[in-house]
Amino acid sequence: MRELTRTSILPVVLALVMLPALAAADSIRETGPVATEDPPEATVWNVDASHTEINFSVKHFFTPVTGTFKSHEIDLVFDPENLENSSVTVAIDVASIDTRNERRDNHLRSADFFNADEHPRMLFESRTVEQVGPDRFVARGDLTIKDTTKEIELPITLLGVKDIPEGSMREMLGGVTQVASFQATTQLDRREFQVGVANWAQTVIVGGEVDVTIALEANRK
Repeated sequence: MRELTRTSILPVVLALVMLPALAAADSIRETGPVATEDPPEATVWNVDASHTEINFSVKHFFTPVTGTFKSHEIDLVFDPENLENSSVTVAIDVASIDTRNERRDNHLRSADFFNADEHPRMLFESRTVEQVGPDRFVARGDLTIKDTTKEIELPITLLGVKDIPEGSMREMLGGVTQVASFQATTQLDRREFQVGVANWAQTVIVGGEVDVTIALEANRK
């Protein structure tokens, strides 16, 4: 009689032990595998070319001479919360140089300086973007001028971000929901890129250091 009782209790004990495991298995079958969170999408900004400028200043003897590049393309991906997704690419049409002096501009386009026929564009491509202060960032990457490529740092300041409320202003701007302004400044040594190094006049009369400023406005919908 005692053995019969033990034998009768054993299946009950096993059932009680197995019930939680069976319930967990049913739950897994019902819900499927645990979903992993997708990485955040890159925030692409549309650069407003009509409100974007690439300007420079270089000395002639001791006098600063300023100029601009009228034609350029800039691709901007910027997300301060996910800087690993951020990037900037700047392509400049060398022949679009303008110092308000046609003779000088033609000389700068020639083989003595940029050799625009053989090297029609300058290109900067960032590899990393790092925050270095409130609204201040540094893009590090490669700058190619003529056939020389060098790694440079491009300090960038976020001047501000404006939310565009729903209504007539957003409609006027074509559905734009945000506008952001940036300014980037750096100094380059043109001689490192073999620009204007053919004779003493080019290396002595024209300064070697060139200050570059990019004023950029971008928006997104």
